[in-house]
Amino acid sequence: MFSKIGDAAIKKDLTNITAILRQLSNPQNYIKTIHIAGTNGKGSTSHMLAAILQKAGYKTGLYTSPHLKDFRERIKVDGKMVPKAYVQHFVNRNHKFIDHLQPSFFEVTVAMAISYFEDVEVDVAIIETGLGGRLDSTNIITPQLSVITNISLDHTKILGDTLAEIAAEKAGIIKPGIPVVIGEKHPESFQVFKDKARQSKSPLTFADQELGTKDTFKKTNFLFTSVTDKENKLVYSGINLDLQGSYQTKNLVTVIQSVLELRKIGYTIPREAIYRGLKSVKTITGLQGRWETLDKNPLIICDTGHNIAGITEVVYNIENTPHKQLHMVFGMVNDKDITSVLAILPKNASYYFTQANIPRALPATELANQAKAFNLNGSIFNTVIDALNAAKKNAAEGDLIFVGGSTFVVAEVL
Repeated sequence: MFSKIGDAAIKKDLTNITAILRQLSNPQNYIKTIHIAGTNGKGSTSHMLAAILQKAGYKTGLYTSPHLKDFRERIKVDGKMVPKAYVQHFVNRNHKFIDHLQPSFFEVTVAMAISYFEDVEVDVAIIETGLGGRLDSTNIITPQLSVITNISLDHTKILGDTLAEIAAEKAGIIKPGIPVVIGEKHPESFQVFKDKARQSKSPLTFADQELGTKDTFKKTNFLFTSVTDKENKLVYSGINLDLQGSYQTKNLVTVIQSVLELRKIGYTIPREAIYRGLKSVKTITGLQGRWETLDKNPLIICDTGHNIAGITEVVYNIENTPHKQLHMVFGMVNDKDITSVLAILPKNASYYFTQANIPRALPATELANQAKAFNLNGSIFNTVIDALNAAKKNAAEGDLIFVGGSTFVVAEVL
């Protein structure tokens, strides 16, 4: 599993997924899909779009990764996880073929998801890529719409060292004649997407060039905002989004542009479905770990942001959350750009350096040693729960405890 051991778990072509799905009678050919890639925000974007489509009356499949607590989080229909019995049945029915082929964990899971979506006859399935796009197992589908949220530096050993190289991998999900929405226009990746879309004769839209947000603020358990067009005229005013991270405005613009594209190809998505879906994304889809409040006394917030772009957004949100002392329960995996992340973390916090219970985790002692070079000081804990308990013990009224640095640190807290 990539989650546990990193690069060694990845099969970098579509040979195995093609073979598995052929064995299953090619279920991908019988379902309608939306394909979502990107460095950051693809999970939130997938869940928001799923919530809207559900509220519009579509039976909606959702495939995402990784899971936080339960494997079945990866495969949902109308917000309900795939039944345990289906997982067991799928493995029992196919284990001889799987043992013979030796595919990756991810390849089997993608095949299981697509098979399940066809079996239960979804109206549409939203499929999130794992890594990259071009060679990702999910790229076996021919979607009705391709969405690429954004491009930033992550998984550089696999995807490339520059934004243009990473963009080329993500652009691999663009299919001939299929419309594509890019969340953010960036000078280093713009031409890559433009060239690929032209070659594929795919209608191309950059969401942030068409739409924007204004009047954004946090209100109780919601992020309140309004969506505008390129002339700054209101398109959707007074949206209550139950995902409170300020970075969700970028994902929201991508989602609304995707809705507009889906309407063009025949989807009926009323305005009310957009408002109702966005107001209850977490309830409808079960999304967790995105600037999520775990407790209020003391205030404990977690976020799965784990690369330089994600941590930049986390720091911005911390700075805009009223608090006295900041307590950071923090752990990372060993294949991230650790020094770049440490360089932007708040200096005036108490740190509780820790490690998730996976082989890929960076040892807490090593993280603490590297952090000293950036004047980040604190204590070392062998487990995430020990670190959180220590932070709770030390936190006074009005303090903020943040938990993050890795998806797997957040998973253990949840």
